[in-house]
Amino acid sequence: MSESSKTKRLDIIATIKEGFSIGIGNIVPIIVNVLLWVLTIWIPYLNVGTTIGLWVGIVSKASRGEVIPMTEIFDPKYRKYMGEFFLTAGFVGIGVSVGTMFFIIPGIVIGIAWSLSLLLVVDKEKNPTEAITLSNNCTYGNKGIMFCIYLLVQLAFGIAMFILGRIPVAGVILNIALFILMSLALIGIQASIYKQLTKNIK
Repeated sequence: MSESSKTKRLDIIATIKEGFSIGIGNIVPIIVNVLLWVLTIWIPYLNVGTTIGLWVGIVSKASRGEVIPMTEIFDPKYRKYMGEFFLTAGFVGIGVSVGTMFFIIPGIVIGIAWSLSLLLVVDKEKNPTEAITLSNNCTYGNKGIMFCIYLLVQLAFGIAMFILGRIPVAGVILNIALFILMSLALIGIQASIYKQLTKNIK
């Protein structure tokens, strides 16, 4: 039996709740790391490590409940995975693009199926093809649930932002706050899903 064959069935409400808890619980380090990434994105080579740290490092640490340092994205270990990261991202991008050509839906399915691959490459040190295969196996039976989770969260925030956006001046400030909250929630949800679906992978 493969190491990813005993994946659990995600619970929509529980995953959303845990996602919000993870995101809000790490609000300060996440925002600080995002700001540092924006300020240093123009620096060649360094920006590769910081991007991997932001997209993958923070999520993987949050999934384990570890403390996220304010300068997590600058950890040099992330540059170690530069080749594997770009190769995996390339494979995923090509797969999603080809799938999208077949009336969009297959592209969405592939994107969800392979959504854990970058995390598996960096966090579990899997090679690109192994990570994509494991991600596909881990998300099997949960892709529809994952789609619903992300759709519900973004739809709820979208409606709230539309309503608040009609308020002069204050609406802009409230929408910025909601956007930040939504981003934190989505990061937390990704961490929760990753934790639940890959806990049997070493």
